[in-house]
Amino acid sequence: MTANPRQQASPAAPPDTPLDQHNQRLERYLREIDFEPMSPEEILRWADQQFPERAVISTSFQYSGLVMIHLAAQLGLRLRLATVDTLRLHPETYAFIKEVEARYQRPIEVYRPDPRLVGEMVKRHGEYLFFDSKFKQEHCCQLRKKQPHDHLLKTADCWIAGNRRDQSAHRREHTPKASLVPEYGTRRMILKLFPMADWTEEQLLEYIAAHNIPKHPL
Repeated sequence: MTANPRQQASPAAPPDTPLDQHNQRLERYLREIDFEPMSPEEILRWADQQFPERAVISTSFQYSGLVMIHLAAQLGLRLRLATVDTLRLHPETYAFIKEVEARYQRPIEVYRPDPRLVGEMVKRHGEYLFFDSKFKQEHCCQLRKKQPHDHLLKTADCWIAGNRRDQSAHRREHTPKASLVPEYGTRRMILKLFPMADWTEEQLLEYIAAHNIPKHPL
């Protein structure tokens, strides 16, 4: 039987791009690994092994973040540590950052908003614009907090945060220990981990006291 020359094989699907492969890798982790029964130590150690130089503990130095910094140091992990400086932090916070760095002998990456944009915002709306309206409050937060944090996440594949289920009714229902979130403005996914999700504030305070972990003075 002679083949019809007009019949042609379907074109091969284009190969996966590096971005596709990255996203598929993270999706596979969520399918194959049950993070819920894992302890904070197990999750932090796993992240350190899977994402060298690309896993970061992002913290504002609340109890959960401090415990994770302590655990990472005790376990000898090389997880990055980072925070956002809104350019409105109290002097005590700047001093505390130095105290934590000295205690654990680890640098803390500090991400800040564009001072030019902050200056333009303050010139137009005033220093305390967040008291004026919900819109201005969100605008201020976007510029001072979210944009610097978005810059941080561009350097990470695994974002580790200290959210806990006992902090609110919403978080009780919407705080899995692992999930995927998109990098702002792109298709690239980031694995977001909440190792302390099932800890209570009482557990944290007991752990902090037992291990003499520094506490933020404010």
